[in-house]
Amino acid sequence: MVATPIGNLADIGLRALHVLALADTVACEDTRHTGSLLQAYGLHKPLLAVHEHNEAEAAASVLERLRAGQRVAYVSDAGTPGLSDPGARLVAAVRSGDLRCVPVPGASSVTALLSVSGFTPQDPGHLGRFVFAGFLASKAAERQREIDRIGEDPRACVILEAPHRIEALAADLARLGERPLTVGRELTKQFEEVAQMPASGFPAWLAAQAQRQRGEFVLLVHARAVQEADTGVDEASRRILTLLLNELPLKSAVKLCAEITGLPRNGLYALALAMKAPE
Repeated sequence: MVATPIGNLADIGLRALHVLALADTVACEDTRHTGSLLQAYGLHKPLLAVHEHNEAEAAASVLERLRAGQRVAYVSDAGTPGLSDPGARLVAAVRSGDLRCVPVPGASSVTALLSVSGFTPQDPGHLGRFVFAGFLASKAAERQREIDRIGEDPRACVILEAPHRIEALAADLARLGERPLTVGRELTKQFEEVAQMPASGFPAWLAAQAQRQRGEFVLLVHARAVQEADTGVDEASRRILTLLLNELPLKSAVKLCAEITGLPRNGLYALALAMKAPE
């Protein structure tokens, strides 16, 4: 599984070039795109289309090649395969066939944005964890429910979005009010932009320049600061939760603490996450 650049061709890894040069076949999301990419590096390889619409069937061809002793490299159109890109089903098929699957890490829009967002697990008073939501639902009502859940979750959340849906997403994210948001547009490409703002200001930022509605987006909804007032948990209940966390998984501890104390699970869950975050 070979990571490829998300924009700037210079971001290819030396190991990725070595593996692609050794490969007997390059399985890929789009043969035209990958053919052009390989040509840019002076490589010419037999290509096999393995995309979201044929991944299960095409995996059989990959398995056949591997069993014949071939080296097969898989690339998606950009970034790391299997993360909101095809590849996961192929990996599952390879592993179920008792064959080896090797990661060749590299570019990822998720880690690229996190690295320039100021997100850190060491921030006092914040939950130093993030969740990856990827692309949200295309239907408005379902997307709004997903964003409401993101708003209730005190952890940071990474979202991906395409240009033709970014205005609708911005309008929905604005409902999160003052929750900090980092926006990455066209990362590593010529017109790259990284900006931070309250979620409520995202629609205005997007509308300020016409070109901002073009390109691929990765967004970080920052973690919510955890304050004693947010959780509504008194000292006695906090001690009960601490004792339960020492003996039980987080969700079980929160559930049992809520039953013992009568306190809302949301506040207990937020406090439990903060207590379990690495120091």
